[in-house]
Amino acid sequence: MTAPDSAVVARLGEDFLAGAFGRSYRLSRGDAASVADVITWADLNEVLARHRMDPPRLRLSADGVAIPLDAYTVPEVAKRRTVYHRTHPAALHEQLANGATLVIDAVDELFPGVQALASELETALRSKIQVNLYASWTAKEGFGVHWDDHDVVVVQIDGSKRWKLYGPTRTAPMHLHMAEPEQPPEEPVAEFVLTPGDVLYLPRGWWHAVSASEGERSLHLTCGLSVATGADLIVWLSEILREHEIVRADLPRFGSDKERAETASALRDLLDTALGDPKVIEQYFALRDANERVRFRPSLPYVNGLPADPDLSARLLTTRHELRLTDEGNTVLTAGGETLTFAGAAHPALRTLTDRQPHRLGALATAAGLTVEQVAGVTWELVKAQIVAVDGAR
Repeated sequence: MTAPDSAVVARLGEDFLAGAFGRSYRLSRGDAASVADVITWADLNEVLARHRMDPPRLRLSADGVAIPLDAYTVPEVAKRRTVYHRTHPAALHEQLANGATLVIDAVDELFPGVQALASELETALRSKIQVNLYASWTAKEGFGVHWDDHDVVVVQIDGSKRWKLYGPTRTAPMHLHMAEPEQPPEEPVAEFVLTPGDVLYLPRGWWHAVSASEGERSLHLTCGLSVATGADLIVWLSEILREHEIVRADLPRFGSDKERAETASALRDLLDTALGDPKVIEQYFALRDANERVRFRPSLPYVNGLPADPDLSARLLTTRHELRLTDEGNTVLTAGGETLTFAGAAHPALRTLTDRQPHRLGALATAAGLTVEQVAGVTWELVKAQIVAVDGAR
């Protein structure tokens, strides 16, 4: 298996997907310069100052316990009588100085550099990514020894953080598991300190504890993966098999043993047939990719169409998409839960957009041998489907 096209994932090694992904932790050392453009303390301060960060998106934790809101926020009543919790700067600083860990969820929606990192990982790992931010100043552990129900890629941004890994005590545990994993061993199987630029991959279910125990502050990002499981496949099969009457029919609650056995046998036969298809997993992954959640980005002020302006810039928003030519000569783009069909002449312009870089409409028109008006029309259809965003208006 070749190395994925991702700077972060590639640093985890050419054998990462085949050798470690979903199996064991992987640590890669880096340098501060490699993460300098992702996020800074100044970026964080700016967002905290200008955004209403209502809990639980912003929260504090210490020793595995969430700190009460009234310890670092004050209630505010807006003009429309809605109540929100405003972060109190002095109280926030006091809690952080006393050992609390600051957590902000989904920072990939707040910082362009973090969004670029998330998109890079999504492209390489074919998985939805949510990035959470963690900042701490003392050796007190924010969450104690715990495990997560999703794989993570950790990127150390500033300072240092000590990680203790204890390994898994249950293979591939899930959030809705019927039984809790056994407690971890007392001694860690690995212990190390992350410094700026270091990258750590940790599979779900691995017990770990984290602390800023090196006498300096720490800022790191945790990129959580949403991977497909056998449970997801079975749920999908239950949906597509609803075309069969036996799947839609009521179960024989008051039926005889024979009727119940016949129903179970019929359902088993349908599942056996579906799972017997050697391409069933491939089909499911194709469906997941086609329905990838697109990161919202509006294209205002354009609401009724795009002008034929060669300087307008268009960029594809999806990280997983399929572009193909049909036997009839049409071009079909499947992305973000949408399938759009265009004339074959649009294929060069759409193929150019699939590199997910900004492209001017004039350059796309030249590449496809089309007019700017024609490219603007194609691009507008993609904008309406939230597959492409357009910038350039003053």
